[in-house]
Order: sequence, then C-alpha cells, then structure tokens
Amino acid sequence: MGVKKKRHDENVQNGHAKTYDDTNGSVHEAFVDPFAVTWMEKYSASIEKAWSKIPKFVGTFLVTTAICTMGLGISGDWLLIFVHVIKQYRGNVIYNLNVTDADGLLESLKLKGFGYFWLGASGVGYAIYYGIGGFLHWYFYVRRRDRAEEWKCQPTKFMSPELEKHEIIFGSLTLFLNSTATAMIACYISNGGYSTIYYDLFEYPIWWFFLQFAVIFIYQDYVTYWLHRIYHRPFLYKHFHKMHHKYKQPTAFSVTAIHPVESTHIQLTLILPIFLIPIHWAPFYTVALYTYYHGIIDHSGVNFKAHWWQPWQPDAIFHDNHHQYFHVNFGFNIYLWDILHGTYRRKDRVYTEDIYYGRGKELTNATAEELKADIEERKSENPKAYRENKLVYDLSDKDLQEQNVTSIVKRKKKKYY
Repeated sequence: MGVKKKRHDENVQNGHAKTYDDTNGSVHEAFVDPFAVTWMEKYSASIEKAWSKIPKFVGTFLVTTAICTMGLGISGDWLLIFVHVIKQYRGNVIYNLNVTDADGLLESLKLKGFGYFWLGASGVGYAIYYGIGGFLHWYFYVRRRDRAEEWKCQPTKFMSPELEKHEIIFGSLTLFLNSTATAMIACYISNGGYSTIYYDLFEYPIWWFFLQFAVIFIYQDYVTYWLHRIYHRPFLYKHFHKMHHKYKQPTAFSVTAIHPVESTHIQLTLILPIFLIPIHWAPFYTVALYTYYHGIIDHSGVNFKAHWWQPWQPDAIFHDNHHQYFHVNFGFNIYLWDILHGTYRRKDRVYTEDIYYGRGKELTNATAEELKADIEERKSENPKAYRENKLVYDLSDKDLQEQNVTSIVKRKKKKYY
C-alpha cells in the first residue's frame, strides 16, 4: 500500500490541500487544519473583492488600526485602560456590580468579580488574536504572497504550515496566561488594591506627567533588552527561549509564542512602575500601546521602516535579523542598547544558534560550513528591508579577500527585482 504525502503552500487552494497517492498518482483533497492559517485562502477571493473597493489611504489606516488593536487585545491592556478611564471619572467600579462570593476569599484579596474580568480579557483577547491576526496574515501572507520580494524581510523563505500551527497553538497558551494575569491586575486595581497610579493630572508637578513618557519608555526598553539577552544565555535559551526561535521567519502570530515562564517574567517586570513610583495611567499605557504595536511590527516579517520622527526606533529588519541569526540584536525599540553593549550585528561576523553572547564569530575563525551557511542566509535577505534598498551586510569579493576567506567559499550574488 502506497504512502500518501501532503505537499503544502503551492498546493493549498480554497482551504484544502492536495494529497498525492504515490502508488497511482491520484489526487485527493483533505481539509487543512484551521490552525495552519491556510484556511484563510478559502475566503481570500471574497475578502479581496471587498478590499479592492476601499481607498488606499483608508486601507493603510485600517491595517495600522488593526495592528494597534491586536497589540491591546493580546496583552489585555484594553481592559486595564477601561478600568483606569472608569476610575478616572467614577472611582472604584467593581462595587457597583451585583457580585457575591461564597467564602469572601476573592473579596478579601480585592479580586471581587474576577470571573467577569477574566472572561472579558480572554474572550476579547482570543477574538482579536484570531480575527485581526488572521486578517493581517491574509493581507500580507495570502494576498501578496506571490510578490514577497516587495514586502517580506526574507522573501524566499516562509514558515511551514506545521510551524504556523505550532506558533498559533503555543501563542494561544501564552495568551491565556497573559489574559489571566491582566484580568487579575485589572480586578485588583478596580477593587481599590494598592498601586502608585494617580488620576488627578495636577496631583504631581505637570513636568513629571510629561517626563513619564520618556522614563517609562526607557525603563521598559532597557530592562527588556537585558531580560532578552539573559534568556539568550545557554541554559535559559535551551530550556525557555529556544521555543520562540523555532520561527526563523516570524509572523505577527509569533509575538505571543513565548515560553510561559519567560512571558510571565517579562510581564511582571514591565508593570513594576505602577507599584513603585507615582505614575499617571495615561503615559504608562500610551507607552504600552507603542511597545505592543512595534512588537507586532517587528515580528511580522514585513519590511516596515521607522518614521523620520523615530530616530531611536530600528526598522523591522533589525528584529527579523535576530530571528534569522539568533544571538544578536537583542534590543526592541531602541537599537542604541546593542551598540553600547557590542551586540549589534556586524558585517564581519558570523552568527549561528550555537554561537552565544551576541558577539558572533570573526569570519577568519569560522569553519567552511559556518561561512557557507552564513553567506546563504545573507543572500536570502531582502535589500528593500534596509535603508536605501541596499543589503548592508552583503559580503563583496573585496570583503572576502580582506578577510582571507576567498579560498573557503565562492559566493554567487542573488538579485531581487
């Protein structure tokens, strides 16, 4: 009896995969697992028909809004913002709900009505994750898949359906934990639990209100740089962070596909300021929205570039390089940290999953296999993802000669049109 082999990507049409029987060459159709994302191709024509009627500037606005909404949804911060807005004008809100607790335990912990918060955080979170996440995937990875050289950081490489499924299932688990933690914090604060958040704009000097934007942003970004770098040390990487690096060509779904221990660690670290120093809720969650927006952008695999008013912000290719080369470019929203600490990607270095600590290996010290693999990786990058549409890490013949490695490998240049 012959073995049936399922071939993906080009053989997936209308949400079904063609399955070939090697014994007689017959073709059958099998429904593709919805978690593999390819099910969206079934509705692509209908969505495209509706989308084509939308003006371009409106479409751009909708995509940007979708990314922001996804950031707030998967983090659960929409619920915290809602709680703070209500407290801003009405004070503690949970007492107005008709909620009873059999043993009074939740009330004693200032978690009265926790079930409502959890249902809201998780329900909205999953709806946004699958709904808007699915839309963004369709917008780029289905609608424009045949033009990947126009928008993708690694245009010749895509994750397999199996990895797509893996990142969504794993991301869904982390989303469950994030929603639970966010619901707990929102419920606790709404019940009058301790925090250093204030609501009266003039309770502290007005200059402090405006300074908070920079203080919170720098604190969160620098701390996450070090947390990220620490999780790239051999033990922590192999046992926790390695899971996130299964996705060498990340997508928007990858942003939550993080080990639960690491995700919880990061989340708790980021919210420390609201329990330690006077913080107005508006600056704190404005920074959070900015951070989540770029977190999705940076994992999208799309060659988004920072705007002129964001001189601190690296382009999306910066973090895409991190996934492609593993132990380098640890920063998120301020690339200066990597420059200061010597972990910014260098042209004269080779980076692999087995070369730790962010410094890479000099070309002259790399083995023939490492060098050949590295050059192939460089070829797969999209010049359009970089400034001036140039591959800044491309190794010319002159570069190889200067490094005395021309005898090891002969490279073939690849151009994208």
